[in-house]
Amino acid sequence: MAPVRTPPLSEQTSPQASPTKALHTGVARGLNTRPGSDDDGWEVTPPVRLRDGTTVRLLKDGEALHSWYEAIGTAQRSIFLETYIFADDQTGRAFKRLLMKKASEGVRTFVIYDSFGSSGADHKFFDEMKDAGVHIREFHPMAPWRCSFSWRPFNRNHRKMLVIDGRFVGLGGLNVANEYGGSWICQDGTDPEELWRDCGISLEGPAASIFATAFRRSWLYVAHGGPFSRALTSYNLDGSQGDIGLLASVPSMGSQMSRLLERLVHEARKSIDLTMAYFAPADEMVSLLCNATKKGVRVRLMLPSMTDVPLMISAARSFYEQMLAAGITIYERQHVTLHAKTMVIDRRVSVLGSANFDHRSIDYNCELSAIIRSEEFGEQMEKLFEHDVMFSSCINPKEWRHRPISDRFIQWAVARSRTFL
Repeated sequence: MAPVRTPPLSEQTSPQASPTKALHTGVARGLNTRPGSDDDGWEVTPPVRLRDGTTVRLLKDGEALHSWYEAIGTAQRSIFLETYIFADDQTGRAFKRLLMKKASEGVRTFVIYDSFGSSGADHKFFDEMKDAGVHIREFHPMAPWRCSFSWRPFNRNHRKMLVIDGRFVGLGGLNVANEYGGSWICQDGTDPEELWRDCGISLEGPAASIFATAFRRSWLYVAHGGPFSRALTSYNLDGSQGDIGLLASVPSMGSQMSRLLERLVHEARKSIDLTMAYFAPADEMVSLLCNATKKGVRVRLMLPSMTDVPLMISAARSFYEQMLAAGITIYERQHVTLHAKTMVIDRRVSVLGSANFDHRSIDYNCELSAIIRSEEFGEQMEKLFEHDVMFSSCINPKEWRHRPISDRFIQWAVARSRTFL
């Protein structure tokens, strides 16, 4: 679906800063469209070494998907790929060809794709991979007659993760599709105007085994059915076992994802920087963010001004008045579809993955998030937030209070029904 821009108020506010030079289409939009920093001004960050020897690297836009594509090419033993969208477009077909090539070389290759998210690709697209030796599983088929187990059409697998040989991991908000890769994957790929702003990480070293375990549990669930708990992996959420934590969450009555996010916000003492593609949280989370400012915590939100799900912008804006009154700074990212899902607490704890701050991610989907406890990495995340600020508008509280009555009504109505979005 093409992104839709929703103009009210974001056009009435002024950007905090603006680039002084437009060397490329990407500069005006702050989007990394090719190697180097001349297109968006963002310098690629060096890898951060954690205490157990694992290295983690922050990746922006198509640079992330490209690193995963290159990693697949180096695979010697195994490839685990789990994605919400596996598109039948130039980028998807490039990944498909590479996966088939590696399978033909004897590399054990496993792919899980979500039936709803990947509905744009027909079954022949995936059958060709099966015929080439790629092991394929469709998560919760939308057609009841394709189900081997119970039909669960409302519970989706929104995870995005790649594990190579148990040593390399790529994860984030990026799917396998043109808008996430563009010319990084295919030289004649997506027009820069259609690319999305997203985040990912690459991780190499001992901690990779944790993510491989998460994939195996997900594969076990898809292959054999049973309770959702089969696909649940929770590791080191409190930081007692090192610098890396992982939550591969599943639908449940008492959401671990909700508890994790609420605890991290509650523990903040200095700062919270939240970049979120879809922001429609429970009232309790909004209250926690507002209460954090009363403790002297600087809270900043980076939210979209254009999206593929327009109602989600109205849902997010329904909380603006309350949050602005509490002292929260809200930015709306301009000129590009924002799809990143990241949070940085006190520059020491970073959360990055597939989960949004909405009821679908918290209550209905299988999601995956990495928790990285490193001040060096947190500083890189904070700098990336500041980079996005240059291409954003800051919501002015006074102007927001005078928004049209029609906008107020739409936001109120959407907020009341946000659990169904």
